[in-house]
Parts: sequence; structure tokens; C-alpha cells
Amino acid sequence: MSLQSTMINGTEPSYDRTKDLKAFDERKTGVKGLVDEGKTSIPSIFVRPLNDRFKDLGTSHENLSVPIIDMSDVGKYGEATAKVAEQIIWASENWGFFQVVNHGIPLELLENMIEGAKMFHEQDDEIKKQFYSRDKSKVVTFNSNYDFYKSNAANWRDSLSVNTVNTGKVDPHELPLICKDVMLDYIHNIIKLGDTILMLLSMGLGLKPDYLKELESSKAWNLVCHYYPACPEPELTLGTSKHADASFITILLQDQIGGLQVLHHNQWVNVEPIKGALIVNIGDALQMVSNDKLKSVYHRVIAKTIGPRISIAFFFKGLIKSPKLYGPIKELISEEEPPLYRDFTLEEFLTHFVNRPLDQPGIDHFKLKNVGSKASKVSFLLSYCPTLTKRGVIALFLYSSFPFYV
Repeated sequence: MSLQSTMINGTEPSYDRTKDLKAFDERKTGVKGLVDEGKTSIPSIFVRPLNDRFKDLGTSHENLSVPIIDMSDVGKYGEATAKVAEQIIWASENWGFFQVVNHGIPLELLENMIEGAKMFHEQDDEIKKQFYSRDKSKVVTFNSNYDFYKSNAANWRDSLSVNTVNTGKVDPHELPLICKDVMLDYIHNIIKLGDTILMLLSMGLGLKPDYLKELESSKAWNLVCHYYPACPEPELTLGTSKHADASFITILLQDQIGGLQVLHHNQWVNVEPIKGALIVNIGDALQMVSNDKLKSVYHRVIAKTIGPRISIAFFFKGLIKSPKLYGPIKELISEEEPPLYRDFTLEEFLTHFVNRPLDQPGIDHFKLKNVGSKASKVSFLLSYCPTLTKRGVIALFLYSSFPFYV
């Protein structure tokens, strides 16, 4: 019996997985390199454990879809803009995902961006190898799976990443020549759209329009161009494992092949491609600062026998070295709705994300253990009474009859 057959049938194989991972990594040609060799089965490092496959939730066969929001009236007059803000808030509260149409970015640019990403991944291997790296300090990298050495099974995809969380900017000369121009144009447009969506979210939450933008989430970002080759055994692996995003918001451009699924009411729902649309989802950081009013939900990409599938994700993350302290927005908490999360820095938040497997929960790490506990009461009072010191609040709690919620 082959090693892969053993893994498929669920028995525990005795083999050096780390050795296989390193051998794959040293080739520097990614998943596409395997496909180019004509592989008719997937290597063992990509096979999901049998227990994981057994635990898979079903895919909805109902006529469900994430909300589709028309942005054509945004900015025309106040009432129309407020209506779009309400729609976005409803979608963010109930789905965590929505698609936007008439968003102002030309269809030609979207199509050129998809083509540019494809051209990068399909160019000569020797050129791509120059970008192959797992060094997180680099702005521009190409590799397969950022959590390659942490996950139980590798995902069937390759990725080109432009990550500015350390710098807040990218030198155009660092970008791959084959897609540099379209990438710069796309980045400029998508940041403008992201700021508009943050404005609408702020309005929908009852905050001043610039509130979420002033959290500086668009000061640094991560653009990732994913390439999902056709897979000979899609039932054994995934294109991207179940996960929630370590961002404030994410804006995704996908081609027409499909494969993205969102977890909704304990079932997977396909996010069907719409020509010219962009997908927006709430990230973990925004769920925490909104005190769970907005939802960061699990999503994944299934592997397919057709491909390649191209998607471009733009994560609004903020500068990792920002001294700013984040936590539930004080306007969104009260005695009736106390803070659910402790304060955190972006460095702690983003470091926690990259140091765990993609499919493991990240947001629980920042939850206050007991809402109504001393810790959450102190956090609440510090939010509403910034002149109080933490020591003063604790003393107030211990030695007075202050009417804390319970």
C-alpha cells in the first residue's frame, strides 16, 4: 500500500513529513511545478487527515448567496449614502461577507489585474524563483502556503504576496516586472475603495464617517495574488483551509471559476462569481473593535479539477509597529453591552496570526475570559473614564459600592 493510500484510509503513516516539506520548498516551483510535471495524484503533504475530511460540514443546496450591494449612489446625496451604509451593516452583522457592484473601479482594470497575476505565476520558473522566500521581513515574496510548516496538510495553491505591514509602502522596483504597472494601478484604486467602505461602516455603526479610517487600517496592507492550479484529487485537499482573516477588512477580486465558500448557519455557501464585482469581508480586527457587532466569519476555497483559479486578496491590516492600542470602540460599549475583548497592539495581533496554523481560531486569544468579571469592568471604566488609572479603577471596584454590572 502506498503512503498516500495509507493516509487516505486514515491510518497513521510513519514518514518524515518535515523532510517532504523541505524537499518541496527547495524546488521553489510551487504547486504549479507539480502540475507541470503531469502529476496524476497529489503528494502526501497535501492530503488532509481523514478526521478533518469526516468533520467537513455540508455545502448548502438552497438558493443562498452573500448579499450584493450596489454602490452607484454613494456620495450622490446623504439619504442614498446612508441607505447603502445600512445595507453594508446588515450584511456585515448577518453574513460577514458581501459583494459590491458599481464600485467605481473599471472592469478593464479588474480583468487586467487577474491577467497580471496569472502571467506572474505562469512565467518562467527561473524568474519566479528570484521571489521565492519565507522571510516575513521582505515586502515581495512568492511561495506556497504561509503556514506550510505548521498546518496538518498543505493547501493546493501558490501565492505572490506584497506585504507592507512593516514599511507602510512598497518600492515599485521591488514588484515583478511582468505585472508591476497593473499592480500599482490596482493598489491605488483598491485603497480608495477600502476607505469608502470603512466610511460606510463607520456611518452604519453610528460613528463619525472617518472613525474607522482614523484607526489607520489602510496605512499598511497585504496584497496576495493566489494561483490555484487544477487538482487531480480535489476531494483530498483544499485550495485554502477554513479560516478568518487577520485584517480590518479584506477586498477580494476573483475570476469566474469559483470555489470560495463562506460558513453561514453551520453550512458552506458558495460565493458565486459576478463579473465586475468585488467581495468584501470583515476581518478579526474589526470584529474585535466593533465588540462583535460586525462578524468575521470562516471561509475557505475548495480545490477543483478545473483551473487555474485566480484570486487577488487585499488585506487592510495597519502598521505592525504602530504604538496605537486597539480594543472595543468606547461608543459601542455600555453597561448593557460590556467590552468582550481586551486591548491589543497590531504587532501582538498579527504575530499571533502568523504563528499558528491558518485553520485554528485566532480571535479567542483576545477575548476577556468572563464578561462581567473584574477585568472587563476595569476595561469598561477605563474606556469611559480615561482620566482614571487602572489602579484607581480597581480600588473603586474593591472598596466602594459602585453599581457595576454583573
